[in-house]
Amino acid sequence: DTADNFLFFCWTDEEKKRKRDHSGMSCFIVERTMKGFTSGTLHGKLGIRAGNTGYFSLQDVRVPQENLVGEEGEGFKIAMFALEQGRFTVAAGATGVIRAARDASIAYANTRETFGTKIANHQLVKQKIANMEADYQMSRLLWLNAGWLKNQGQPSGRAASLAKWQATVRSEQAASMAIEIHGANGYSNDYPVERYLRNCKAAVIYEGTRDIHTLMQADWALGLKEEKPARKSLPAWKPAEIRAGMAL
Repeated sequence: DTADNFLFFCWTDEEKKRKRDHSGMSCFIVERTMKGFTSGTLHGKLGIRAGNTGYFSLQDVRVPQENLVGEEGEGFKIAMFALEQGRFTVAAGATGVIRAARDASIAYANTRETFGTKIANHQLVKQKIANMEADYQMSRLLWLNAGWLKNQGQPSGRAASLAKWQATVRSEQAASMAIEIHGANGYSNDYPVERYLRNCKAAVIYEGTRDIHTLMQADWALGLKEEKPARKSLPAWKPAEIRAGMAL
């Protein structure tokens, strides 16, 4: 609700629209100052309350040809390329939630006592923390692998999808287990774990729900879907050259 420019994807070929051919979609920049564009702020969200979330409305907005992004018919490719970047960052954030839930649970388990002993000594508490550790290491390696592929200039859509899917689902599980370890305290905002659960729920939904990623991964595994190259291949990331350029 604070941005000045927005990316919109729409059908520009009616025949391809009828056939559901994605090559009939194009990408445009819509400016806030354009007549017919309005937006507002969403309130009362379950989580991610520190970030702005808005809605918009378009009423007979006229967009000039010069606001076309890429070529006509490339909208879907651009959208998928952008989603790939978003999925990587969402996976990284979800991995951070798992780590935070794990760390909070460890700290609490090592101080909270019941029945004359710290709850860290209870086997089922240990099991939850062990699961969080496994989920953290797995999710971390998945998004690092996706990033490595991107840095090498290789297709990374499949890896980014897998990382986003697994990291977000496991972050939800980790946050829920953290609340259980905290007991009644975990249900109050005196401890951060309830916030972790509220925040991570959105990540399971945006940048592709868990359902769509489940289907995508199945199609890739079954050979029903092929990973397509990016609209524009990127050179391999060379940190030494980047640092040298920044020093100039």
